Amino acid sequence: MTFQGALIKEQGVTFAIVVVKPSALQSPSAREQMQLFGHRVFGAVPVVLAAQGSRGAMRYYGRKDIVSFLSKTPAFMIPWKQYTVAA
Repeated sequence: MTFQGALIKEQGVTFAIVVVKPSALQSPSAREQMQLFGHRVFGAVPVVLAAQGSRGAMRYYGRKDIVSFLSKTPAFMIPWKQYTVAA
């Protein structure tokens, strides 16, 4: 399985971002599943979910302080990477 994401250390906080489909942000069970997936991949760090909206803007779900930070950060500044994990 491959997915887009990022592992970031900023202002002393290490966190992960997992890119999901916009519909995943609307479903509490899908959000929980994807955050658990992020923990399996990245370990014990906060996991934020990201989805690109219909107008191209990124939307985030997760820890409020991290979401606030990311909402002020242009998406092109995030070190996105394609990850491959065993299914």
